[in-house]
Amino acid sequence: MATDLNRDGHIEIRSVRAVPWETTSPGGVSAQVGPTDARAPGYVATVIVLDDAHHADPESLRDLATRVRRHRDGGMSLLCGVHRGDDGSSASHDVLTRAADVEVALSRLSVQDVADMAAARGITLSHTAAQHLTRHAAGRPGIVAALLGELPTDTWRTPRPALPAPAADRRRVRDVLAAGGESLRAVVTAAAILGDRAALPTVCAVAAVDDPWPALEEARRADLLSVVRAVTAVTVEIGDPVVRAAILATVGETERARLHRVAAEAVEDPADALAHLVDAHAVPDPAVCDRLDAVAAERAQRGEWFTAARLYALSSRSSVDPAERDARLVRAVDAAIGAGDVPTAAGWSAQIESFRDTPAKNAVLGYLAILRGRPQDAEARLHRAWTSVRQKHDPRTAATICHREVLHNLARCRGADLVTWADRAVELVGEHDATAVEARTIRGLGLGATGRTTEALASYAELLTHVDSGAMGQRVQMGAGWLHLATDRPDTARAELESALPTDFLGGSTRISLWAHGWLARCHLATGDWDAALRIAGAGLDLAERSGSDLVVPLLRWTVTQIHALRGDWDAADESARAGDAGVRDYEIMRVPALLARAAVAEARADYAAVLRILMPLTEEWARGDVSEPGFWPWPDVFANALVVEGRLDEADAFLRAHEERVRLRGHRSAGARLAYARGRLLGARGDLDAARASFDSAVAALADLPLVYDRARVQFAYGQTLRRAGKRREADVVISAARDAYLALGANTYVARCERELKAGGMRAVLKDRPHDALTPQEDAVASLVATGMTNREVAAELFLSVKTVQFHLTRVYAKLGIRSRAELAARSTGSE
Repeated sequence: MATDLNRDGHIEIRSVRAVPWETTSPGGVSAQVGPTDARAPGYVATVIVLDDAHHADPESLRDLATRVRRHRDGGMSLLCGVHRGDDGSSASHDVLTRAADVEVALSRLSVQDVADMAAARGITLSHTAAQHLTRHAAGRPGIVAALLGELPTDTWRTPRPALPAPAADRRRVRDVLAAGGESLRAVVTAAAILGDRAALPTVCAVAAVDDPWPALEEARRADLLSVVRAVTAVTVEIGDPVVRAAILATVGETERARLHRVAAEAVEDPADALAHLVDAHAVPDPAVCDRLDAVAAERAQRGEWFTAARLYALSSRSSVDPAERDARLVRAVDAAIGAGDVPTAAGWSAQIESFRDTPAKNAVLGYLAILRGRPQDAEARLHRAWTSVRQKHDPRTAATICHREVLHNLARCRGADLVTWADRAVELVGEHDATAVEARTIRGLGLGATGRTTEALASYAELLTHVDSGAMGQRVQMGAGWLHLATDRPDTARAELESALPTDFLGGSTRISLWAHGWLARCHLATGDWDAALRIAGAGLDLAERSGSDLVVPLLRWTVTQIHALRGDWDAADESARAGDAGVRDYEIMRVPALLARAAVAEARADYAAVLRILMPLTEEWARGDVSEPGFWPWPDVFANALVVEGRLDEADAFLRAHEERVRLRGHRSAGARLAYARGRLLGARGDLDAARASFDSAVAALADLPLVYDRARVQFAYGQTLRRAGKRREADVVISAARDAYLALGANTYVARCERELKAGGMRAVLKDRPHDALTPQEDAVASLVATGMTNREVAAELFLSVKTVQFHLTRVYAKLGIRSRAELAARSTGSE
């Protein structure tokens, strides 16, 4: 253990790192920290930084914690770095948990963080190389720093270099294996040869070990692997690429080739067997290479894109003929994109850019551009591919191009064009071909986005009758879930979207899982489980960063931003909105949720002028089709509501009429309810209270048996404001109280506070007996409170749903009653009264 003493002014920093063998050495760590006596002459404030504190002995931790408690004046602080897990003794973890004043969970490095670390060392990493290093190191700063320092600079000129373990990790693994028995080495090496997750019987077969348990226990204690017991199988997993690289570094090439030959005989999956045969042969075997290509094509037909990508890449690597090698690499990139593995695809894309121009190459590069959110690039590539493909002679490539056009038009929110391209794919290769099935799983969304929801739902029901629950089933479940959410069936949608989340088995696609995360988060938001919504959206954002897919990020960010805004966490909301805007280019499916996220923040702040400004692009021609289809993007009511609050009543009426007619034709209940509450606002603002009541009541009735908790709260809040403005304070009190209770249950602190201001302004709960004649009325008090916070009259009017003239009238009376002349005096008086 080393102790570094650094003095900075009047602060002394003592850096200490605990190591595993000191856990059982009582007082060892505190002795190395040294004395800390505040009464000693010349004593300065001390900060002790204890890294890997879980390895420190509990006696030292208790001693240091006690010293800190004796210096509550700030004379001493203790900062401990801890790994949550099995490391260290339970007593040490117990002391750390009990003594901690503040616990901060440190996130792993992002791709940008890794690129910045490299830049600080004078190394420029491409985005693909930074993603590759981040994945390999699992975002751990120590691993990243070690590899950047140890590997030659030329290493990073390759987008996806073969990365080893850092020297320290190689030494640790080597020492563990040297200290263990032959059984330990055999089991651990077999697990590394087999990959991240291997069935225990297969590990035993490759290791030639009958009883693996002693070795597995020793390996688990050394953090080399884990044993996972599921209902159907027991697997051995090396989840850390660094550990696997360190283990393989201890195996010579001859022994590694032998183990791959043994593994090829032991594994059950033919694809895995072929992969091991490739690694076992130094010289390419044409027969193995051709078999790899054939099996890859079979897996692609089943939608198992991860496996197909791996096999195509291996067949390309093993090909002797240059033309075959190039064609197989193009197919490998296509499969990697299909799986949602953008970093892998991007790493190969520079290489295939140099290949001769073919329809297949342009289709793949167009596909990659879609997932990266680059519509102009995608459109150009796909156009080139389609105009050059010979449809009759090469229908499979033509169908593939059609599928890419389906995805492109989904992202452009062009449902009619999407359906046309999907139908072309089916015509070219038949409805049961994998490419056609993928196109058909998206076709339902195109039908729904053009108002043909009954036909769309029927198409999904038909697909589910002959698509299994594997990779293709994931696609159908996601599409059906998306459509069911848009058609007011959130419970059905939730079950389907949850089924589409996993990617672990049967080649599930990360790309599909990302969309499932995005719409499942929206489902939880609508039904009131906001903690689940944030959890799902957060998991989706992590997956998007790891997979390099930008297209779905704004959708995920929309949910996160909206919930933070509704909860009043403005910094988090603004940060999330900015992150949702970052990288948004021209794909409509990115632009729309990014705009809705920023509008949600503005609406929660009662800045209705900003709401109109933000959402104005959605009133343009490009958004009058799919983007305005009821149920898919809930924005028309938000825009209409803002028009009414801003006093633009005629505009609100014209805007509502167009959207009400579409909702009437579609028979969409929740969209109708949302527009009905906006219409109720408008009618109330025009003084037609009876018609306003009827409109609000129709909205309440439409939502009565739907589990859309958030929508009901919005309707009640608007209804109550309208009643209060019309002077129906008793009725308003009942409705606003219901809205407040709903918002309180949701945790929507922003609107809870607004409801309470409404109740206060209504005055029904105020104690009026013996009130002085010059006391403020409830509404005057509400106006004065908001003005004192710095709001303009216009902002106060929007917050309380009053006219600007009414606010000015109340403010004039407030000044007279309080004997003041300005807003500054009002603010000062309010601050003084606090």
